[in-house]
Amino acid sequence: MRVLTYILGAVLGLFIILAVVFYTQVRIADPVLEEERITDTRIDTLGLNYYTYGKSALKLNDKGLWELHLVGAPYERGVAFGALGKSLMGQKEEAFIGEIRNRVPSEAFLNFLKYLVGWFNRDMDEYVPQEQLLEIYGSSQLMADHFDYIAPKFHRALSYHGAHDIGHALQNMNLVGCTSFATWQEQSEGKRLLIGRNFDFYFGEDFARDKVVAFYRPDQGYKFMSVTWAGFSGVVSGMNEKGLTVTLNSAKSDIPTKGKTPVSLIARQILQYASTIQEAYEIAASFDSFVAETFLIGSKLDGKVGLIEKSPGKTALHFAEDDRMIITNHFQSKELFPDPLNQEYVGEQVSTYRYQRVEQLLDSLQPITAAKAATILRDKAGLDGKNIGLGNEKAVNQLIAHHSVIFSPDELLVWVSAAPYQLGEYVAYDLKQVFADEPGAAPASYAYTDSLTIAADPFLASPAYKQYEYFARTRDRIQHYMFTGKGDPLSEEEVKAFEESNPNSFLTWYYLGDYFKNQEDWQRAIGYFEKGLTKEIARTSERKHMQEGINLCREKLNND
Repeated sequence: MRVLTYILGAVLGLFIILAVVFYTQVRIADPVLEEERITDTRIDTLGLNYYTYGKSALKLNDKGLWELHLVGAPYERGVAFGALGKSLMGQKEEAFIGEIRNRVPSEAFLNFLKYLVGWFNRDMDEYVPQEQLLEIYGSSQLMADHFDYIAPKFHRALSYHGAHDIGHALQNMNLVGCTSFATWQEQSEGKRLLIGRNFDFYFGEDFARDKVVAFYRPDQGYKFMSVTWAGFSGVVSGMNEKGLTVTLNSAKSDIPTKGKTPVSLIARQILQYASTIQEAYEIAASFDSFVAETFLIGSKLDGKVGLIEKSPGKTALHFAEDDRMIITNHFQSKELFPDPLNQEYVGEQVSTYRYQRVEQLLDSLQPITAAKAATILRDKAGLDGKNIGLGNEKAVNQLIAHHSVIFSPDELLVWVSAAPYQLGEYVAYDLKQVFADEPGAAPASYAYTDSLTIAADPFLASPAYKQYEYFARTRDRIQHYMFTGKGDPLSEEEVKAFEESNPNSFLTWYYLGDYFKNQEDWQRAIGYFEKGLTKEIARTSERKHMQEGINLCREKLNND
């Protein structure tokens, strides 16, 4: 009977997979083009890492940031994005797929995930504005051919725009914590509005490379800038010519059953078409999202910030009671703060801890300047300056940020962090100057304003940073070894070096505990877990993991 059940289950599973493949292959059609399809995608090379395509241009500056200027109608600028960034897009997709393979080594499970994501995103095109569909379609024409076995190019491009949503929905137990804050009036020097944010989206070192600072001059809506990566038309951090800013912070979500509008594309619509907080709220409320998200909106016209909190069922607008606002990863509005999932996340105590640390820093440093905002965004300590080790999720700077940004909407100034993380220079851009240039003119020089750039963090040149680099490499090696069983085990010298690389972090002992449990060295695993429990632990679930690890190891020892 059990064998028959397995056979029937396998047949049913195969039928479902074939149905999914058929449905997703025929369901999402290429968008209808009103203009003639562009087939000439040749670019002009004006110098080393300096390219133009029609009126658009891409240039690598001497700070390590790619400066992208896009002009024109949706499909036109999409093709320009793809043509100029073709090589970078291929590298990003290679890094993205490679990291997925590192984390999910089973080919069978990878195939299952492919069909699952295809089913999940089966109707996404119905929820994306036509303008954005055309832009994404245009850039997707230039995507790499050798990943067509996963899905057609346009399907892949749409799915990648939902990767942020799917990623944080499926890893709720390990929600990565971004941090944002804003000050104005008496809290800021000169009473100007200042906004700082860390975008802690980490998908491996290869994906973190080659940040793009994009300057859009669309044929409709407002000119805007966005910090992004090749092929990504969504917005996670950006400011428009009206001094309206948008930054995204993930919130706790249920695992959804169907894709709707990716939050980055909602943010893109806000940035391109809103000039006030109310207009941004109305745009956000008009879309259905499939994950919970917060949109921090800064507005030059309003002279303050507003927080749009959005769940799949509700959209709320929250304002601060004084002249500053702090956003970590929990809802704050009266409508969504009581939400059970939000309360569950608050109970983890990591988001509230980071919130309190930002409060302390703002209190000690006000009035806030752009340089002081950088100091806050780079802070690696715990409450009261406690040494909680490096890479702790309770810290503002977790040393995983894809990028970090500071906005001054009143002056139309933005500072973008150069690699690595938020440790490099904060490179300054004056949008008044950038957008004053004649549209379509190839930039003769870099777009940034060097005199306003904030210096790199001295930590970057310290021995402690070198130790952290060793910690991060070895951490990734341990994870890869345990996920895949591939690679060499750690030598005793490497174990010792890992212990010394980040001794104040619970993560050092957490990973070694897991590693030796995997090696079935029960006694040694217990020792590492017990050491980890003496440190400042980020999440209650991580404390529970180590306690359960100790119990399991003791059980194994007692049974031997």
